[in-house]
Amino acid sequence: MFQPVAKRRWWFNFHCVCNEAQGWNLPGGVGALDWTVYILRCADGTLYTGITNDLNRRVSAHESGQGAKYTKGRGPFQLVYNETCEDRGAASKRENEIKSLTREAKLKLVSGGRS
Repeated sequence: MFQPVAKRRWWFNFHCVCNEAQGWNLPGGVGALDWTVYILRCADGTLYTGITNDLNRRVSAHESGQGAKYTKGRGPFQLVYNETCEDRGAASKRENEIKSLTREAKLKLVSGGRS
């Protein structure tokens, strides 16, 4: 006898396929997204801290004026620091830690000392 399969909404299937294709939900596995905390030195000497899962794309966005509001018009930029984190939450936490540092402490971090 025919047994109907439980209905799923079309967006559920689409969402699952897209997540698998982009490597989401694969902690530490092949295709998993790495989150990076980074510091840019702007042309005016100021430092900008941010997070991303695609560092090259994000730096390019800053260079083209499509990055953060703060960096618009402050280029060219020099990537002076980056640190890989296990997930977005850890990256956000580390970003906040770095942003709370004084400028001197950030410069020490950039020069190789860990804060």
